[in-house]
Amino acid sequence: MKAQSNLKRIDGISDDDLAGLMKMAQAGDTETYSQLLQEVTIRLRRIVRRYRSFLTNEDIEDLVQDILISLHSVRATYDPQRPFMPWLLAITRNRLADGARRYAQTKLREVNTDGLDVTFAIENANKPTDVFGNENLKNAIDGLPAAQRTAVEMLKLREMSLKEAAAVSGMSIGALKVATHRAMIALRKMLLKTQ
Repeated sequence: MKAQSNLKRIDGISDDDLAGLMKMAQAGDTETYSQLLQEVTIRLRRIVRRYRSFLTNEDIEDLVQDILISLHSVRATYDPQRPFMPWLLAITRNRLADGARRYAQTKLREVNTDGLDVTFAIENANKPTDVFGNENLKNAIDGLPAAQRTAVEMLKLREMSLKEAAAVSGMSIGALKVATHRAMIALRKMLLKTQ
């Protein structure tokens, strides 16, 4: 009897313990659910690393997070009368298969650029251009009201985050969103007139 319970123990917590945690989590105990996720995450990292050792740590963590999201979304389907780890491993196998398909599809779309020249043969392609790209766009942006112009310059041209732009401009995030939306509509109209 003792040997059998030792076989079911993984890192100090048994499959029965995990099943008990899941049963309590299904009943709405958020602290137990958090404990279950912590226990499971350790195991999942090890499993994913074992089966996908060629992946970077970031890719492994992405797969672990995918598995945790799947576990969360199907947690109601777990039957507390059955062992927990086989149920979790089935979810893990499915997510690993999905991850392998995604990885293969990404590799098919990637283009190796190691042999390409850094610059282009056409001389104009190698010259830096201004941030606006063309004179019509620059004139259209200059014609915007001050708040809209500021929002476009910070969020679209300088590619600042909403939080950064709000701190620099003194405008609220909501005001920046509204100003950007209105500016994009106005720019579209102005640029259509110039065509």
